[in-house]
Amino acid sequence: MSEHPTNLRPYKPLIAALWALGTLVSFTSMSVAGREAGRTLDTFEIMTYRSLIGVLIVVSIIVARKRQADIRTNRLGLHLLRNVCHFSGQNLWLYALTVIPLAQVAVLEFSYPVWVALAAPFVLGEQITARRVLSVLLGFTGILLVVRPGIMPINAGTTAALMCAFGFAGAALCTRKLTEDQTTLCVMFWLTAMQAVMGLGMAGYDGVIALPSAEALPFVIIVGIAGLAGHYCLTTALSLAPASLVMPMEFLRLPTMAIVGALLYFEPLDPFVLVGSTIILAANLMNLWKPRQSKQV
Repeated sequence: MSEHPTNLRPYKPLIAALWALGTLVSFTSMSVAGREAGRTLDTFEIMTYRSLIGVLIVVSIIVARKRQADIRTNRLGLHLLRNVCHFSGQNLWLYALTVIPLAQVAVLEFSYPVWVALAAPFVLGEQITARRVLSVLLGFTGILLVVRPGIMPINAGTTAALMCAFGFAGAALCTRKLTEDQTTLCVMFWLTAMQAVMGLGMAGYDGVIALPSAEALPFVIIVGIAGLAGHYCLTTALSLAPASLVMPMEFLRLPTMAIVGALLYFEPLDPFVLVGSTIILAANLMNLWKPRQSKQV
């Protein structure tokens, strides 16, 4: 049974909202767990353990549901490109979590749909519209407010958070192409399998891969489970309602991360970050909004 969206998909906005809430909880939990795990493990080690946990979960689901036929090999090159982009973005994101406030990481991370909108006409052949150009300009304005080059020092953390958005944008563009004929299970299988190999290679370049301590192990497990759960919840939500209804709930992660950072780590609520996140949110919503097309007579 195909997992691609069709016109026969049920429309259940309330249930979709609950799944979207699961996405919010999963990715917020992953952010906090990633910061805590990063106290004793480097980003490559965290990614290795996250991917290995993911492989176990995805393979178990495939075997239990007898979906081995979903694992296709006809587009391995594009899967590899997607996972190089995602692996790079995820490592930069994990590093940024350990050196700058959670709210700042979230805002710069959420600029990735702006970069997707900018690149899609050239990579995917999508139409360039005035609305798309305006959304890119708005998003870039929001980024400038958060980073404030020339006023605030641009450090390794803000650079990593912004670069991670480029990685996630590349992964999103590849995913759009892959979902033309690949199921979600196929994408998730190659995501976890390829990134496990990448993680082992990068974490072991010095001949040493640190094992999680007793204190770090629960956080590593949360990173692994929450990452997969977030993707699954979001995919399920999008199967029950259109992106224009689902994604605004995902964007609630911006204020949620700011609140979590303030409560757990006593991080100040920077007004420039809040204004910048509002502008980036508006740019993303502008991308999602599609005007009702008039009927032809």
